[in-house]
Amino acid sequence: MSFNLEALGVWTEPKRFTVERERIAAYAAATNDPIAEHRSGDLAPPVFAVVPAFEPGAEAVLAVAPPELLMMLVHGEQDFFYHRPIVPGMELLTRSAPLGIRQTSAGVVVAVKSETRTPDDELVNEQWMSTFFRGAQGETTTGEQAPGHALAEDVRGTEPVGEAKQHVDSDQTTRYAEPSGDHNPIHLDPDFAKAVGLPGIINHGLCTMAFASHAVLGLAEADPRNLERLAVRFARPVLPGQDISTRTWGAGGGPFVFETSSDTDVVVIKDGLAAFRSA
Repeated sequence: MSFNLEALGVWTEPKRFTVERERIAAYAAATNDPIAEHRSGDLAPPVFAVVPAFEPGAEAVLAVAPPELLMMLVHGEQDFFYHRPIVPGMELLTRSAPLGIRQTSAGVVVAVKSETRTPDDELVNEQWMSTFFRGAQGETTTGEQAPGHALAEDVRGTEPVGEAKQHVDSDQTTRYAEPSGDHNPIHLDPDFAKAVGLPGIINHGLCTMAFASHAVLGLAEADPRNLERLAVRFARPVLPGQDISTRTWGAGGGPFVFETSSDTDVVVIKDGLAAFRSA
């Protein structure tokens, strides 16, 4: 069950995606987005950027990962770099490539990079997706790894800018699956989720990330159009019906950093980073 190292650095063919107002609005509704422009479909939420990249990103993972391990895959990290907002009517082209593999004590991490551009080659966003294969062993760390965004340990002892509490609805995963395009059964089928070692269906990591982004944008009092980078590490799963809480710290005029915990005081999102360009 070895990983296909020859696939590293090989880009997928660009996948075309037409941005529809209804799809933006549906995504915003599925993530309980409080921002009016997102809910009306006039402006795509920050995490919506993953939707055009979902298919090419999955293709890149499949190119390198053994099929036998796919059900042991969980989303490890997500890191967006934004160059311009996504709005209705845009035509987008996205390509992806697996660029690196990293062996850890608990499994193997595959780093996939995606680039989304307009048809005239204007860069809209870049994103790194780190996929974690639980229990996989025997690989050599090689290739390009995703950029770091670790939260400095001394930050947790300082006063945060604020804390935002949110509720993950019992039907959140079924509502999120369609507009996101992610129908992984670990989010929809309780029996399947338990069969692969989970406590039951779990919230999509990107849905939880969207919740955290709402919290940070509100606490930072920031315009989402000015978001330059948004990165997280998924530390633990969130279950439908749970409450979550996001604490955000300002970084001395630089990026905001954050982490999200569940109502059982378990950190579910670590190493959160939100950087904004000057208005």
